[in-house]
Amino acid sequence: MRSYHKTHRGFTRGRRSGWGKNLYRNTEAGIIAGVCAGLGDHFEIDHWVMRLIFIGAFLFTGPYTILAYIIFWFILAPRKSEYSEEYMEYDEQRKVYRPRNIFRYGDDVSTRVMRANERLKAALRRVEAIEAYVTSKRYDFDREFSKISK
Repeated sequence: MRSYHKTHRGFTRGRRSGWGKNLYRNTEAGIIAGVCAGLGDHFEIDHWVMRLIFIGAFLFTGPYTILAYIIFWFILAPRKSEYSEEYMEYDEQRKVYRPRNIFRYGDDVSTRVMRANERLKAALRRVEAIEAYVTSKRYDFDREFSKISK
């Protein structure tokens, strides 16, 4: 009896959290239960393409696809209107947060190191420009002029 309750609570918690992989039903864009729309959101493909995949699967496997749809309907929770921070990730290129997706891979290490190196070089150029200004006669002139204007 006790193990059933632990399993049930684990299932409910996993279902509500999108199984930790941003898996939800999209009931707002869905036609029947939002399963295809939710899977389309997860795999980042158009909803109509996911529906087409389900129709193609139905043509090849028949009732097994309907059974899979019903199972997904039960297993996947409806998507909340707001994402929690726990299931968001930061996209460095777009400079925004987006829902986490297990099939979205980041850039390889060499690309990220190159990008970090470019940012460091840009910061170094700005520091050098500030240093050149502070050690110039123009800085002394601007400082003396600001004292006069006060």
